[in-house]
Amino acid sequence: MHRPATREVIRAEPCGFHTSVRARHVAIVSDGSARWAQAHGLSISAGHEAAADTVLARIADAIELGVQELTLYAFSTENWGRPSHEVDALMAMLARRIDADTPWLHARDVHVQFIGRRDRAGRALLGAIERAERLTQENSGIRVYVAFDYGGRDEIVTAAERYQGGGEAAFAKLLHAPQMRDPDVLIRTSGEQRLSNFLLWQAAYAELVFRDELWPDFGREAFEESLAQYATRQRRFGERPPEDARDGAHAG
Repeated sequence: MHRPATREVIRAEPCGFHTSVRARHVAIVSDGSARWAQAHGLSISAGHEAAADTVLARIADAIELGVQELTLYAFSTENWGRPSHEVDALMAMLARRIDADTPWLHARDVHVQFIGRRDRAGRALLGAIERAERLTQENSGIRVYVAFDYGGRDEIVTAAERYQGGGEAAFAKLLHAPQMRDPDVLIRTSGEQRLSNFLLWQAAYAELVFRDELWPDFGREAFEESLAQYATRQRRFGERPPEDARDGAHAG
């Protein structure tokens, strides 16, 4: 059975999305690839391939939409609990797609960085990760973080083991990507409404947007709608806007 066409035409024309409140850092839990494959009578591996196509298309959109940082949840520390044949196929696909897609990213000035553990990645995948980072390390365009073998709790525990005091700023310097700005908005696809151990430290004040689309169906329109929803939010960070303040003594 042929896989439905999922690779989108990656557009180069200016986008139609306009807002004065732009998300600088967007984080995405790209969930639902296996369910998408099952719904189309395809293998889970075909779902992962479709997911990789969607990643490229949304990176292209993020560039057009003025996003400066994009973090994608590729594989969690808990995903090792999936059937071994599925994990093995995914590792092979990731290695192949990273090598195949990195030149496209490099041509668009994308800076790629992987966050998470690397001690459990196979030689082929680890080599692909290192080649992608090396090729794009001097690029000054959008910074794309790929969370592989990543868990928010694991990241915090690892940082805590090295922490010697100094407050939040000093602790943040011990995280996987100290230069990463906190995400403005965290989007999750597939209808699930949880963080799933993703960027627990960094997303403390991120706006949350939950979408029903399975990740391979998360298209340009859905992405723009998610950013437009973010733009309507009033971010207070525990404070009270001046026009709403009464005695100014308490944060809302």
